Amino acid sequence: MFYWIMKHWVIGPLMTTVFRPWAKGLENMPRTGPAVVVCNHLSFVDSVFLPLVVDRQMAFLAKSDYFTGRGIKGWAIRFFMTSAGQLPIDRSGGKASEASLNAGLQVLAEGKVLSIYPEGTRSPDGRMFRGRTGVARMILDANVPVIPVAVVDTDKVMPLGTNFPKVHRVGVVLGEPLDFSRFRGMESDRFVLRAITDEIIYEMNKLSGQDYVDVYASTLRNPAT
Repeated sequence: MFYWIMKHWVIGPLMTTVFRPWAKGLENMPRTGPAVVVCNHLSFVDSVFLPLVVDRQMAFLAKSDYFTGRGIKGWAIRFFMTSAGQLPIDRSGGKASEASLNAGLQVLAEGKVLSIYPEGTRSPDGRMFRGRTGVARMILDANVPVIPVAVVDTDKVMPLGTNFPKVHRVGVVLGEPLDFSRFRGMESDRFVLRAITDEIIYEMNKLSGQDYVDVYASTLRNPAT
């Protein structure tokens, strides 16, 4: 109920009036039942505009740092993340990451829509980067439709490193559902996981028109890693 109020009575009308988002391919989103939305990641506000134009509640896997900030700013970010239906994901690896992914699987088990950014982090320069295979493992475990999505120009609203948005029209493009059921039972095959992830990135790239770079985005944002 709180999510519905925020979307339809508080944040939604304001964002729609100011940014006038456009959308294509909305008919590709299943009206009911679980689904995984895979989306490119240009800006912090991607998680605002995507659920704004799609008429289904979404849960997002967001890095846990967003939920641990202190002071007024930390409270505001935590409040926004919670109201937008975002779930904290621990990227430290091991059991912590596994627990985060299990939280995503629980969302799907409840018949809801889970949105994931396969690149793992925001693009540092507007290009599309190599996908992380964790998304493929989740998709095979859940056995649900996969909807490729591209956000357009959200990086012009809130570029990486900025704290306040700029007014610019943005778009959301939904592609046709992808079916990976042919790979069921092959969750432990790293070559299969890579093939699924690469296909997802390819479909997202067709929708977004971004230049593609076959390296992880995190290597550019953190050259030492």
